[in-house]
Amino acid sequence: MLQHILLIAAAYLMGSVSSAIIVCRIMGLPDPRGQGSGNPGATNVMRLGGKKAAAITLIGDILKGIIPVLVARALGASLEIQLLVALAAFIGHLYPIFFNFSGGKGIATAFGVLLALSWKVALGVGIVWFVIFKWKKISSLAGLSSAGSMPAIIWVIFHSPAFVLFGFAMSVLVFWRHRSNISKLLAGTEK
Repeated sequence: MLQHILLIAAAYLMGSVSSAIIVCRIMGLPDPRGQGSGNPGATNVMRLGGKKAAAITLIGDILKGIIPVLVARALGASLEIQLLVALAAFIGHLYPIFFNFSGGKGIATAFGVLLALSWKVALGVGIVWFVIFKWKKISSLAGLSSAGSMPAIIWVIFHSPAFVLFGFAMSVLVFWRHRSNISKLLAGTEK
């Protein structure tokens, strides 16, 4: 029990490390929270510093979703505990303790935790993201579409109520964090 609590707490702390802010500081770029969209994520870092900075940010955000889940699995945690660890890492990215609970929107970290939990689910969600992005060229729409499809993809592959509930919770949080993007999409002003 104590081990599970420590795994969940460590996952939240790892999720709280902002790849975007660290990359921008190391590369001498402006703080992404005060520039562009104001979001500390790979898309905004690309606007500020180009593809290299964005790629490093993206990899960092994905890894902070993968690593805690793989550690939990290596320590013999059940699927339910792995899901809680994954959710903690994801929430840490959205609401990081190290950055006044002002984090990113979660797409890359969500992909990371899914990749660690099930490459099949990650592949399905990734395909949805890719198709929508290629079609509309709007990152937020692709992210929202992939998040919205997540519970259904999980159900088709696993039929696990706990895993589906996890997917639904992550989807709700992604939609919540994308409120301003949704308003812009509805108004036709999203870039």
